[in-house]
Amino acid sequence: MSGTIEVRVRLTFPEALVRQPVLARLVRRFEVEPNIRRADVGDAEGWILCELTGTAQDLEAALEWLRDQGVGVDLLGDVLES
Repeated sequence: MSGTIEVRVRLTFPEALVRQPVLARLVRRFEVEPNIRRADVGDAEGWILCELTGTAQDLEAALEWLRDQGVGVDLLGDVLES
């Protein structure tokens, strides 16, 4: 993808979202590609460390959508351009 960037994020899921296919919905809704690096998901909560790749506009919209769904979003490190 030309003009794509990569951001590293920690996504934190509350109990109400742990069993929901949030990442699948994210991929269908936005032109972003997640690369899961580490995760810990239990019955009551969970978190995922991942790299999201896409255009700046798509990533911004995707991260806002995640927040609107109730997912905690923490940006980790620098944005990488490719």
